Amino acid sequence: MTVTGALFSNADGIMLHVPPITPPPPVLSVDGLRVELPGRAGPVFPVRGISFDIAAGETLGVVGESGAGKSMTGAAVLGLIDPGGKVSGEIRLNGERIDALPEAAMRDIRGKRIGAIFQDPMTALDPLFTIGDQLVETILTHQQIGLAQALGKAEELLASVGLPEPRQRLSSYPHQMSGGMRQRVVIAMALANDPDLVIADEPTTALDVSIQAQIIALLRKLSRERKTSVMLVTHDMGVIAEVADRVAVMYGGRIVEMGAVADVLRSPRHPYTRGLIESIPRLGQRKPRLYQIEGAMPSLDAMPAGCAFHPRCANAIERCLEPGPALELAGSSLAACWRADDPTLAQLKVDVPPGASQSRYIVEDTRPLVEVEAVSQHFSLAGSITGSWFQRLTGKPHSGVIKAVDTVSFAIARGETFALVGESGCGKSTLARAIVGLQRPTMGRVLFAGDDVAKAGAQRRFQMIFQDPYSSLNPRWRVADIIAEPIRTHGLDAGKGVRRRVDDLLAKVGLTGRDGDRYPHEFSGGQRQRISIARALAGEPEFIVCDEPTSALDVSVQAQILNLLKDLQFEFGLTLLFISHNLAVVRHMADRLAVMRNGRIVETGTADSIFTQPADPYTRQLFDAVPDIELALARADADHVIEIAAKP
Repeated sequence: MTVTGALFSNADGIMLHVPPITPPPPVLSVDGLRVELPGRAGPVFPVRGISFDIAAGETLGVVGESGAGKSMTGAAVLGLIDPGGKVSGEIRLNGERIDALPEAAMRDIRGKRIGAIFQDPMTALDPLFTIGDQLVETILTHQQIGLAQALGKAEELLASVGLPEPRQRLSSYPHQMSGGMRQRVVIAMALANDPDLVIADEPTTALDVSIQAQIIALLRKLSRERKTSVMLVTHDMGVIAEVADRVAVMYGGRIVEMGAVADVLRSPRHPYTRGLIESIPRLGQRKPRLYQIEGAMPSLDAMPAGCAFHPRCANAIERCLEPGPALELAGSSLAACWRADDPTLAQLKVDVPPGASQSRYIVEDTRPLVEVEAVSQHFSLAGSITGSWFQRLTGKPHSGVIKAVDTVSFAIARGETFALVGESGCGKSTLARAIVGLQRPTMGRVLFAGDDVAKAGAQRRFQMIFQDPYSSLNPRWRVADIIAEPIRTHGLDAGKGVRRRVDDLLAKVGLTGRDGDRYPHEFSGGQRQRISIARALAGEPEFIVCDEPTSALDVSVQAQILNLLKDLQFEFGLTLLFISHNLAVVRHMADRLAVMRNGRIVETGTADSIFTQPADPYTRQLFDAVPDIELALARADADHVIEIAAKP
């Protein structure tokens, strides 16, 4: 908008003309963006006509489930749509249209005026080149400076993102660094040429809470001190609350709600936004059941008419089948919903099945089901790759030992959920494998119902649910065969017939018998995890180890899986060992927990006592690092008060 000129009189009575003021254009302006991709039955549209702006120094969070179109929007801005795809609409960078530029011109923009941070830093970095080589290449591609100057700038960049000993890190390879350190390197590469805009696509998803907190702080510093605009793509509302100024909620290739973060989080106007927020477990409260959005994101080749969300919306009306609605002002936000101003939609109903409100399944036998007695798991470096390199360099064999688990003891009662929490590398998963007998402990023992697991061997009463369901399911087998394998192995058909039992198990986890004839790749991530749970139940276990079972899932799908686990635990009297670095999920699921650090337990107790009054400094540090919506909103309110008080 242009402000017209005006005449003013100075102290001498001379009339002065003030020229019209034209505010600067947004750093990024997207208008009517559509992305078309070839499909089997014709073209599909993962992005269907979206518009938004990002101002200088502003962070716009783009949130939604997998398949909503978030990453595709970022790829379109970067000009990285695969061959065969088409982009229409307008994309402007500082007022200059860039969507129609040839590839050579876009290469000059990428890395120089637009930086990119991707979800997996290991795949974003070349494993054959040092960190210094990759940073220097990025700098020299876009800047006319010498090699020595580029090396100096690379060192400064590593220091600016908080990497210790930046000069030494220049000669490191990606595999020699932790995940958090690699993500800092990727951020340094994105900043190497002082871009106007950074597109960060799920930059914290695979990180521990402490590393995630560091990356969040780094992104905030980036936008506030460098005045860099950021488009933050994520499915984590907690990260949005901590980092973003505004948020755009996407569903089915469209923006369904957009506004200031505090406004959207406090008073969401679209049913989908409400569902996402309510499905998130919170540190400060433990609900008997999470709200869950039923169903799944529609496939691109079967997009519903009208509002794409209406098949999953409990408040849908006949008008929702009509084209639209467009984004319109509702309260202090923009929402694409015919009922955005309907006050009756403010509360979402959570159906709690009978018995599910209990903290855990109640059993009469009070003896521990699982007892871990002074278990240690040590790994010798002699003969390993690391040991071989050491011997080549020194001429001496490496005699070092890694103490992955060091003298750990605890007991798990029948019917309870016991959680192990801690950062990656603390020994959680190694301990879990020792508990179920997949590896023999170096020292100590594990008892199951009083029997030594090492002596009894692996048995069907133990089952595991893994983090990545796709890698734990045989891609060449149909789902029915995958679930039937333990039934046949242990002779558990009980006269009902194997296929009938498989169909019963699929129904238990919210699938149908017809799904048994399909292959794992034909399902979504959440559906594959349901199949993994059905397979775990097929062996009629008493004890299930859940190793990060929801960390790779959207928050809405996560709520479905957590509710399902609680329902099945009550129905079958299951005992769960729940392993996670997501403390909010642990707060929702666990009766008791143990906090691990460097192979040892630093604190153990009931979930209520530890979450309300953590005793160990490391536990308090973990809790403080968790991105929490309520805390972020409280900090925003405090900052707003300080800002108002500072004004003259």
